[in-house]
Amino acid sequence: MNEASRYLCFDLGSDEYAIPLLSVREVLALPDITPIPQAPAHFVGIMNLRGSVISIMDLRLKLGIKSGRKDDTTVIILDFGDCSLGVIVDCANSVVSFTPDQVSEKPYLDSGKSMDHIIGVVRKNEKLILLLDVAKALSIEERLMLNQQKAA
Repeated sequence: MNEASRYLCFDLGSDEYAIPLLSVREVLALPDITPIPQAPAHFVGIMNLRGSVISIMDLRLKLGIKSGRKDDTTVIILDFGDCSLGVIVDCANSVVSFTPDQVSEKPYLDSGKSMDHIIGVVRKNEKLILLLDVAKALSIEERLMLNQQKAA
């Protein structure tokens, strides 16, 4: 398995993250979002994407990261099997390829919190890029909500 995997890099606060490009459907400027009453704070609402209703989650709020800027706020539409989720990030940067030997293990943190959503770390120049699996950042309740959305 020496083949390079492609990732979409983006900013959250002052740090750079990446997600597997195969899970990305598209990248959009921040659209009009309809809020959902009594939803968790990080679920900011829903949007209409060419006739499909897509839930929108602010990844910054979900991961407890303060926004670095507001001018380039972007939504990345992700596909999870047969349902989709939009995640708000500060700015989408580029598509890059990493070989497995460039990916380091995720750091061990004895914080009591699950870090399953971080799947590795890559060094790019002098910066570190955290590789994310957004599906693993979702709670069971959030996954059920997405599955109910697709059934509706």
